[in-house]
Amino acid sequence: MTTPLLLHACCGPCSLEPLRLLREEGFEPTICWTNPNIQPVAEHDQRLCTLLKWANEVAHVPVIVAGDDREAWERGVAPAGFDRERRCRACYALRLSESCRVARERGFTHVSTTLAVSPYQLFDACCELLVALACQSGLVPVVRDFRPHYPDATREARALGMYRQNYCGCRFSAAEATIERHEARDARKAAKAAKRARENR
Repeated sequence: MTTPLLLHACCGPCSLEPLRLLREEGFEPTICWTNPNIQPVAEHDQRLCTLLKWANEVAHVPVIVAGDDREAWERGVAPAGFDRERRCRACYALRLSESCRVARERGFTHVSTTLAVSPYQLFDACCELLVALACQSGLVPVVRDFRPHYPDATREARALGMYRQNYCGCRFSAAEATIERHEARDARKAAKAAKRARENR
């Protein structure tokens, strides 16, 4: 006997391990796509296409493409700008709220999210909001720490040839990720230069 569950998905690669683990627990997931944060639109569409292809051809899991209210994201999330804690909390709330609305309307009793797999997400904030919003909707929140399985998901996604993004989704996270990559590159260069200097003494 399986339990139907609506699984909010942020992308295909992050769905791999949560889907497997939830199925092992006895859940019967249906994926819900609602990610108005993903910019530009071409990036949004590429991630959605990746998810749909994997869901249909590999995972055999149904996908509900729910609302992507970009205007609501701009009003409620974008003003936070580079205040990551505030921005991500507002973004999680928008997406999880829509997922809970869909779950309630479609007759699901349980809801979860793939956001809990990435070590780059604010895990505690995400889970706190999932619990609060699910309970408000009369749903059972399924909170799991999928983060230990992130390396497995990464390896599997590469093996499957899935498109993997290098930033969370919004324009602010894209800028932050670029800065972090440049800082890491500069640190590597500085370390190499220091090593060469020591060797040439």
